[in-house]
Amino acid sequence: MLSRSKTPRLGLVLPAYNEQEVLQIILSKLKQIKLDLVRENLISNDSFILVVDDGSQDGTWQVIQDQKLINSNLIGVKLSRNFGHQSALLAGMSEGIKLADILITLDADLQDNPNVIREMIVKYNEGSEIVYGVRSSRADDTWFKRNSALAFYKMCTFLGVDMIPNHADFRLMSQTAVKALLKLPERNVFLRAMVPLLGFQTDKVFYERGKRQAGTSKYPLKKMLSFAIDGITSFSVQPIRLLFGLGMFVTSVAGIEIMYTIFEKMIGNTEAGWSSLMISIWLLGGINLVAISVIGIYIGKIFTEVKHRPLFEIETKTESSIKNYQPEKL
Repeated sequence: MLSRSKTPRLGLVLPAYNEQEVLQIILSKLKQIKLDLVRENLISNDSFILVVDDGSQDGTWQVIQDQKLINSNLIGVKLSRNFGHQSALLAGMSEGIKLADILITLDADLQDNPNVIREMIVKYNEGSEIVYGVRSSRADDTWFKRNSALAFYKMCTFLGVDMIPNHADFRLMSQTAVKALLKLPERNVFLRAMVPLLGFQTDKVFYERGKRQAGTSKYPLKKMLSFAIDGITSFSVQPIRLLFGLGMFVTSVAGIEIMYTIFEKMIGNTEAGWSSLMISIWLLGGINLVAISVIGIYIGKIFTEVKHRPLFEIETKTESSIKNYQPEKL
């Protein structure tokens, strides 16, 4: 097993969207964890925290600037608008990897337990290039959320999407792994499936996911469903294959129906069946609409990819005392 001799420089990357209520709490918590890890000689003293303000409409950026005054190893990156959680993560990783040997991404709501960061770094020092933070239990979730999440992971597996069950975006990645990730050219970003594609030596740490400390969830049901659909259609063409199979099945049923109709004609029983006609119309109409919608989603993704629009645009950054960090000139 590979053992690393160099004390790594750690970058903690937090995407934040309208998180002014909780941001100060998590930054204070992470600062203390960083100091403890430095004392244990697990990370270098110039390790840092990088917060990406994803176009917040509240005072998130002001909180970052205020915290910068009391934490010299804090870096703030402000995006020009709200690009979304996945793009904000990529923005933070693309900036953070200019400085860090390893990056750990986690949400700013304190639901990802930062106390397992130490275990992640230990596994990195033992040779892992990627360490996934995985929920050990969903006992605190509602029945609907727990079972819908289970159904989502089973569906992803069935459709050929390689994912880590009960893992969100709380993970450690080495500089090598991050650079490999940033080479992936797609604009339809779904990091939970993109990272396992990289390969490399991986490991897991398990933790109990806590409750949000303040503020409101940025992932209501509608957004979660959209996120799930994007994830599946970005990494699998299996839905189109299933539609083909469904089409073949319906065609077979129609063939049987044709033979049955001919048989009825031959024996003289030709009375029209209103119920069977209506069922056939609604069934075929519904299947056609579903098929067109699924194909439309894929066409839309092709439309997005060929435009090659940037995934994010950085408006400004805070000044940093960390070596080699060069803020952009406005």
